[in-house]
Amino acid sequence: MKVVKFGGSSMADAGQYRKVRDILLADPERRVVIVSAAGKRFSGDHKLTDLLYLCYSHVKYGVDCSLIFDMIRSRYLGIQNALGLKIDLEPELNELKSRVAAKQVTREELVSRGEYFSAKLMAAYLGFQFIDSANWVKFNYDGTVDQEATYEALRSQFLGCTGAVIPGFYGSMPDGSIHTFSRGGSDITGSLAAAALDADVYENWTDVSGILMADPRIVENPQAIPEVTYDELRELSYSGAQVLHEDSIFPVREKNIPVNIRNTNDPTAPGTMIRESFEGDHDPDRFITGITGKKDFSIISLSKRGMSNQVGVLYKVLKVLVRHKISVDYVPNGIDNVSVVLPTKSIEKDLYTILSEIQLEAEPDTLEVHHDIAVVAAVGRKMAFRPGISGKIFAALGESGINIRMINQGPDELNIIFGVDNRDFENAIKVLYNSFITK
Repeated sequence: MKVVKFGGSSMADAGQYRKVRDILLADPERRVVIVSAAGKRFSGDHKLTDLLYLCYSHVKYGVDCSLIFDMIRSRYLGIQNALGLKIDLEPELNELKSRVAAKQVTREELVSRGEYFSAKLMAAYLGFQFIDSANWVKFNYDGTVDQEATYEALRSQFLGCTGAVIPGFYGSMPDGSIHTFSRGGSDITGSLAAAALDADVYENWTDVSGILMADPRIVENPQAIPEVTYDELRELSYSGAQVLHEDSIFPVREKNIPVNIRNTNDPTAPGTMIRESFEGDHDPDRFITGITGKKDFSIISLSKRGMSNQVGVLYKVLKVLVRHKISVDYVPNGIDNVSVVLPTKSIEKDLYTILSEIQLEAEPDTLEVHHDIAVVAAVGRKMAFRPGISGKIFAALGESGINIRMINQGPDELNIIFGVDNRDFENAIKVLYNSFITK
């Protein structure tokens, strides 16, 4: 059995619903469907979740939201009518509008209705059973998911079903009230469903043919990554790649369930397969899985003669940053110097206080700050134990006139991370992609 999740772009209009139906009919193992709220139909359009948030804000501040709510209602009734469905959502929509006007709906319940109505329509279209996520996704009072209760509840709800449609993004608190995940949380719902039902595969259908090897806003038509491990995915996500919602990985990873990222608009494309590990090596010359990065970092560097023989210098630096509740991304170091790399925005407010405290605590010979740094990561499990990889990367960057400001590599050799000036960020991504992926 396959659990499949369709994102907002796959639920945008009646035409997309038809594509979803065709995908499901093409494989009878696709029996459990998780859906998002309707997304944008075209550039400049609105995601329905955004409209629901806006609607709540209007009501909260005493502003009439009738026009916004009517836009929401029109979208769903338009899909209902275009598909000729027997289900009639209008009574439920009218009731919701009355409750919103009377301030009888919480913010989380209101924004969850986007997924709720999408699932209602899709269930009617497919002839599948509708399973409300409020009846099986069980949250603890601290907002974490009670996995045991959640899994047991879905198994009970699904018992005897030939097919089910489930709204993503929300569940219920112990008191029965609606609680939502963070934005993108429908991925988590899908992952929980796949884990609860011990699915063979969790398919996540979006508007791209898998996870891309580089940002398409920087590299024109980047290739999709055919295979990626969970560890590589974590590295790509942490370093800035727009991939799956991070929390959505854990339930399926615990059960060792493969995840397949697919494209609703190109269903024949194999997409990206995510597993714990892969046997064999389909492309021995391709050692970089993906290239990603982020801008606007700062490097705080200090040097001190004889630092390597002194105990606790780095500890004193980190203690200052902990006191200011600042997280450090990378810690490159030498014999008598150490640096910490962290987002510029995290230190902007208290920079001079932080520097004075480091000076007092660590007593360095020199203390410097460098701003406007971008961090670029080349990620790939196949880089391990291959001599000369770093040299090839830095040679390619040097030939393009890109100055490297920082180098860092983890002991697991899953990534090579380097810092460049912000102005060189896009060019560095292009150079690496063209040098090592398009060959």
